[in-house]
Amino acid sequence: MRTYCPLYLLGALGVLSAAGAAAAADTSAWTCETCPYPGKGTSGSVAVGVGAVSEASSKFGDTTGLQRQGAFLLLGGELGYRGEDNSFARLTASDLGLEVRSLAAEAGREGRYAVRLGYGEMPRHFSNGAMTPFQGSGGSNLALPAGFPAASTASMPLASSLAPVELGFKRSRLDASAAWLASENWTHRLSFRHDQRDGSKPTAGSFYASTSQLAAPVDQVTDEFELATAYTTRRWQASLAYQVSLFKNKVESLTWANPFWPVVPGAGSGQLAQAPDSQMHQIIGLAGYEITPTLRASAEVAAGRMTQDAGYLAPTLNPGLAATVPALPAQSLDGRVDTFNGNLRLVATPLPGLRLSAAYARDVRDNRTSVQRYPAVSTDMFLGAAPRSNTPFSFKQDRFKLGIDYRATGGMVFAGGLEQDNRERSYQEVVTTRETTAWGRIGLQARNDLALALKLTHADRDRTTYGSSTWFGYAENPLLRKYNLAARRRDIASLSADFSVAEKLTLGLTADYANDDYAQSAVGLTHSRSTSFGVDLSYALSEKTRIHLFAQSEAIRAKQAGSQTASQPDWNAQNKDRFDVLGVGVKHAAIGGKLDLGADLVLSRANSQVTVDTGVNTPLFPTVSTRLDSLKLYATYPLQDKLTLTGSWWYEHYSAQDWRYDGVMPATVYNLLAFGQQAPRYSVNVLRLALRYSF
Repeated sequence: MRTYCPLYLLGALGVLSAAGAAAAADTSAWTCETCPYPGKGTSGSVAVGVGAVSEASSKFGDTTGLQRQGAFLLLGGELGYRGEDNSFARLTASDLGLEVRSLAAEAGREGRYAVRLGYGEMPRHFSNGAMTPFQGSGGSNLALPAGFPAASTASMPLASSLAPVELGFKRSRLDASAAWLASENWTHRLSFRHDQRDGSKPTAGSFYASTSQLAAPVDQVTDEFELATAYTTRRWQASLAYQVSLFKNKVESLTWANPFWPVVPGAGSGQLAQAPDSQMHQIIGLAGYEITPTLRASAEVAAGRMTQDAGYLAPTLNPGLAATVPALPAQSLDGRVDTFNGNLRLVATPLPGLRLSAAYARDVRDNRTSVQRYPAVSTDMFLGAAPRSNTPFSFKQDRFKLGIDYRATGGMVFAGGLEQDNRERSYQEVVTTRETTAWGRIGLQARNDLALALKLTHADRDRTTYGSSTWFGYAENPLLRKYNLAARRRDIASLSADFSVAEKLTLGLTADYANDDYAQSAVGLTHSRSTSFGVDLSYALSEKTRIHLFAQSEAIRAKQAGSQTASQPDWNAQNKDRFDVLGVGVKHAAIGGKLDLGADLVLSRANSQVTVDTGVNTPLFPTVSTRLDSLKLYATYPLQDKLTLTGSWWYEHYSAQDWRYDGVMPATVYNLLAFGQQAPRYSVNVLRLALRYSF
C-alpha cells in the first residue's frame, strides 16, 4: 500500500515560490480586491491549469464530474465592467473542463434594470460495476440474446452475454431572467428555466416471483416560467407572481423481454410506464403592512392547479390474457389537483425587548381526479377477480402559532410558544389528527465569555378513530398503526454553550435529545429515541495560523412490533443507527504572508444494525457501514503582481459494507437477475495546478 505525505505538496509549492520571497513588494499598483464596490472600468481574471484523477469511480464522480481516470483541463475566470453611469456587465465561468461546468452572464444598470443568462451541467452516476445481458440499454426496448429465456439465473448463458452498463444521466440547466424598475415603487421580473436530463437510471421489472434489474432510459425536460411584479413603499410591500412548470418525458414506457421461462403462456415480455407528462400553474400574492411602528401584518396566498392527461398504456402485452381483460374505463387519467397555501402573520413589539407573534397557515391539496374502476392485471400473467379503483388522496392542514420573545436586563433571553397542527385526510385510516406543541427557551449570558441556552419542547398528537383501509383491495391488520397517523408523545431537549476560553480560543458545545413514544401502537413503530453531541473549536495559533475543529455524533434507536398472522404482535425488531463526523481545518500564511497554505481533513463513519426477534434462533442481519476519509491540501502563491500560482491535492477514501449488495452477483439469487453491483469502495487522488491572471 502506498502512502502520501501532505508535506510533499507543501514543500514543492514552497520551492516554487522561494525565488521571489526576498524581492521587495511594489505597492504602487495595489488594488482593493475585497472592496464591496469595484472601481470603474474593466477587470477580471483567467485561470488555466491541469488536473489528474488517479482512479476511475462512479461514486466519487457523482455530482463532482471526476469519475474518469487521467488528466483533465482546468479552465475558468471572470470578466466585469462598471461604467460611470452605474452600468455593469459580468461574465463568469467555472470548471469548463469538467461535467460540472457552469457559465453565466449578466448586465444592466444599478437601480434600473438587470438581465441574466446562465448555463450549467451536473452529472449523476449510479453504477458501480453494473452488468446486464439485456441489449439496447439506454433505450425503451430491452432485448435478450440467444439462450434466453431460462428456468433460473443459474441456467442462463450469463458468462457470454453479460456486458457493462452505465447507469447515470447528465442534467443540464439553461436559465434566463430580466428585472427592471418601472418607477419609484414598481419592479417587474421575468424568468425562465430549462432543465434537461439525459441518460439512464436503475429500475426493476417482475413476473410474479421472478425479477430483473433494468436500465431505464431518461429523457426528460422541465420548463419553468415566472412573471412577477412588486410594489414597495415605506409602509406597504406587495407582490404578485404567476408561475408555470411544464414537465415532458420523451420516453413513454420501457419494454423488456422476460429472461425467465414464463409461468403462463404469452408472458414473454413486460412493459413499465414511465413518468407521465404533467404541468402546474400557480398564482402567488404577498403583502406586508406596517399598521403602527410597533405592529406589522403580513400575508401570503398561493393558488395552483396540477394536471396530467397522458394516455394509458395497454393493460397487458400478453395476447392470450388481453382477450380476457375488460376495456379500460377511460383513455387517460385526466388527473387534476388543486392546491391552496395561505398564511397570515402579526408581529408586535409593545415594549422594548418584548416581541409577540401570532400566525395562521392553511395548506390544501384537493385531488379532483375522478374515481374509475380498472381491471387488475398482475405482471402480464393473471387477471384479478375484482377491479381496482384509483385513490385520489386529498388533505387539509391548519396550523396556529403563538410566540413570545423577551430580552431582559443582565443578558437573559426568554422565549416560548404554543402551536396547533390539525390535519384532515381522505383515503387514510385516520381522518383527522391534532398535534399540540409547547416549547420554551432560555438564554443566559452567564459571564462575559460564556453564553448558555436551553430549549425544551413537548408535543402530543391525538387522532380520530383508527380504521382499516378498504380501497386497496386487501385487508390490513386492524392492530397496525402507521407512524405518521398514530397517537404520539414527543419530548425534545436542546442545550448549547459558547465559551471564549481565551482571546484566541473559542469553544462551542451542543447536545440534543428527542424521544418519541407510540404507546397506543400494538403493531408498528412503538418507540424512537435519538441523541446527538457536537463540539466546535476555533484557535488562532498566531496572526498567520488558524485552526478550526468540529465533531458531531448522533445515535438513533427505533423499536417496532410486527405480526406474522395479521393479528397480535409475535415478533419485534430494533434499529440502531450511528453517525460520527470529525473535521479539522488549518490555514497558514507563510513566506512573509505571500504564500497561503491550507488543509482540511474530514473523517466520517456511519453504521446501521437491525435485530429481529421472532422467538426462534434466526441469523442476524449483517451490519451496514460506510467510511469516508477526505483530506484536502491547497496553496496559493503570487508569482507576480497579477499572476498567481494555485495548487491542491485531494485524497478521498470511501468504503461501504452492505449485505444488500455485497456478494449479490447476477446469478447469485435464482429468481433475481441482478446488476451485480457491489457496495462502492474507492481511494482517489486528485491533483490540480493552475495559473490565475488578474487584470
